[in-house]
Amino acid sequence: MTDLTTDTDPNPGLFGELADLGRILRTVRSGRRILWLIGGLVAVIAVTAAAQILLNAWNQPFYDALTRKDFPAFVVQLGVFAVLAGGLLALNVGQLWLDQTLKLTLRRGIFTALLHDWMRPGAALRLSRAGRIGENPDQRLQADVDGLADLSVALGVGLFQAGLLLFSFVGVLWHHSDGLSVSILGRAVEIPGFMVWCALFYAGLASWLSWRVGRPLVAMSAERAAREADFRFEIVRVSEAAEAITLDRGERVEARRIKAAFGRLVEVIHGVIRATVGLTWVTAGSGWFNTVAPILAAAPFYFSTDMTIGELMLVVGAFNQVQGALRWFINNFAGIANWRAILHRVISFHRALRELSQGDCAARPDRIRRDPAEGGIEIEGLSILTPYVSVRLGEDPIRLAPGERLLLKGTSGSGKTILFRTLAGLWDRGAGRIAMPQAGAVMYLPTRAYVPPGRLIDVLGYPHSAAHFPRPEVEAALQTVGLGHLMASLDVDEHWEKLLSESEKHCVSFARVILNRPQWLVMDDTLPQLDPDARDRIVTLLRGPLAHLGLIDIGNGGTPQGVFTRTVEILAGEGVAL
Repeated sequence: MTDLTTDTDPNPGLFGELADLGRILRTVRSGRRILWLIGGLVAVIAVTAAAQILLNAWNQPFYDALTRKDFPAFVVQLGVFAVLAGGLLALNVGQLWLDQTLKLTLRRGIFTALLHDWMRPGAALRLSRAGRIGENPDQRLQADVDGLADLSVALGVGLFQAGLLLFSFVGVLWHHSDGLSVSILGRAVEIPGFMVWCALFYAGLASWLSWRVGRPLVAMSAERAAREADFRFEIVRVSEAAEAITLDRGERVEARRIKAAFGRLVEVIHGVIRATVGLTWVTAGSGWFNTVAPILAAAPFYFSTDMTIGELMLVVGAFNQVQGALRWFINNFAGIANWRAILHRVISFHRALRELSQGDCAARPDRIRRDPAEGGIEIEGLSILTPYVSVRLGEDPIRLAPGERLLLKGTSGSGKTILFRTLAGLWDRGAGRIAMPQAGAVMYLPTRAYVPPGRLIDVLGYPHSAAHFPRPEVEAALQTVGLGHLMASLDVDEHWEKLLSESEKHCVSFARVILNRPQWLVMDDTLPQLDPDARDRIVTLLRGPLAHLGLIDIGNGGTPQGVFTRTVEILAGEGVAL
């Protein structure tokens, strides 16, 4: 129905997507709580950084006491360490609680916003017809939202912590590496903050190499997520259709489809493995060299001055803190690539839903117009276009007064189902005008009845809750449609779509009609789906207690006499390219 951009189309870039994420969070109730949690994390991380500076400074007196073999000073420094370590432990536990709570709150906020947009009337169906962007919404709402919340907090906290440690320890490292002179053309040249420049050069080189080697992981991570979703969809589809597959002996065919989906996934994973291996050469290699890098950088000071072991360890500790902060990009490149891919998938999903919502408000010349009607139904100049069949009606215009009953009669392949979807507002390609009463005044019964899981009493009241209808009314409706044998199961929670026959499912739909009391009922060849006894019972119901109900049935004319007051032929033509 609607053409939307896909995941592979140009996107607004990182900052545009982050701005969209911010707008999503501003619309949810948990937005203020997220800000408080972020503020708490910032405070805890800042105090932790201050404690780590004190812990690093503790290295000098501790190792100096060891060098002097000063046991009393050694014991004092152990006490200082116990205080610092205990404080850091409490801060780490507090940070963990804030971190996990923020992840959960962020996930809840993003999920709530996306679910609200996805469950707007008709949005889920329109999105499913919008191309690749509408595939596997379960992946977007479950795995992608979870991954986005988890990685956003983990990477955000890590980046802030690294930046804070960097600025905290650069001063320490600069102070303790000042005063080194090197001979250039016979002249002594002093290099201020020599070890700071060493750390910057080393981390900058490793970060550049990581970016060059690991850059393909961004696109590969997005493609892997999409193929994981396709693979999971195939397994779920086969699981749900296990009975039909068994009856048709289709296990081998379905196994080939699942293997093909898995093969496409494996192909992408191989690429991810190759890219990750290349990245590991850089990250792991620089990590191992980092063991000796600070000592090599500090060696000129140690051997040319009176620097003690304690001072050396203090400088090495400060170098490692600065180096660790500068290596944040290297250590997290794979996670950043994955986060970037997930962010794009979530935001593109959100934008597609918004585009659908805005597109509904725009008048388009190639769409069937829908207008509200007071009580009756009007169909004027209707021409439905699909790639397979075009549909018109043998009478134009059609005007139905309240309570009037119309049979739209067509043969197999004449477009009966697409006509039903058009009347229900699920298809709009074509021309003409349809005027229908407000949504609550019309109920639609498709060829295959939908029976949601849950308690049977909730199923009968769907989409309302069980409390919406008095229980005696529910029991009476169940008895009227011939399902009295299920009376004792009203409070049983089951997957009723698997337990009920097709005829019983349609009887459940007619029980809903009795409870909801609509003005109009639109059916897609529903009566022939009932077994003979159930059909006779429903026809009697339509002629008796529901005789006031306006009715449109789209079928082949096999309905018993006396149900309809008018018949109009369905005229089918060739499909057109859309």
